[in-house]
Amino acid sequence: MSESKLAGQFFDAAIGLLQRVRDEEAANVAEAGAAIADTVAAGGRLFTFGAGHSSLAAQDVVYRAGGFALMNLLAVPGVVGVDVMPATLGSALERVEGLAGAVLDSSPAKSGDVLVIISLSGRNALPVEMAMNARALGLKVIGVTSMAYAQETKSRHVSGTFLKDHCDIVLDSKIAVGDAELTHEGIEAPFAPASTVVTSALMQATMAAAAEQLVERGIEPPLLRSGNVDGGHDWNGRVMTEYGDRIFFRH
Repeated sequence: MSESKLAGQFFDAAIGLLQRVRDEEAANVAEAGAAIADTVAAGGRLFTFGAGHSSLAAQDVVYRAGGFALMNLLAVPGVVGVDVMPATLGSALERVEGLAGAVLDSSPAKSGDVLVIISLSGRNALPVEMAMNARALGLKVIGVTSMAYAQETKSRHVSGTFLKDHCDIVLDSKIAVGDAELTHEGIEAPFAPASTVVTSALMQATMAAAAEQLVERGIEPPLLRSGNVDGGHDWNGRVMTEYGDRIFFRH
């Protein structure tokens, strides 16, 4: 079977976006990595949040081989993933005002911690209020979003602001409004979204920058190993014990 023309076009589009964020967001990624390293070194905790498909990039840095053991998912019931029924409820909950404040108030996050908020559009009440409330609590907020939405769409929050307006550091994913890279004759809707690929890459690059910052300060990054390699379980057990008071995805 010959190769797919459209599949190749998607790879080209994704590679182009990755090159853009690598080159254009390098300083912001370094700054975000330094903020995470500062928090780790100071004994603080790390949290990340995303709603809908933005949650995939958040989950990608939590409890995984090669990842920081200290990164915790700040979960909002009903909006992480498509496991809620009906799936459309998750989208509706993103527009509910007051939900973010309730989640933060009942979470272990506190002043001095870092919260990474991932929202492609950054226009819904949930990510906007999550950033506003987190900063009010004294957290440092890193936003991962597409600046194009703030330029081409209207906010759905009563303030008229976007996620980007309430962050200490912003990483721009460069994703176009609509999140679909391809069009084709005979196919009415655009398709092939690249936001997950690009946003996950931004997150992993940021964590790599944080690891680099820590080792330069003489601090061993609190990394997890794969449980499928020899010695991985023992390594992870030691890390979990050492940092147990800063890890919230286990009892």
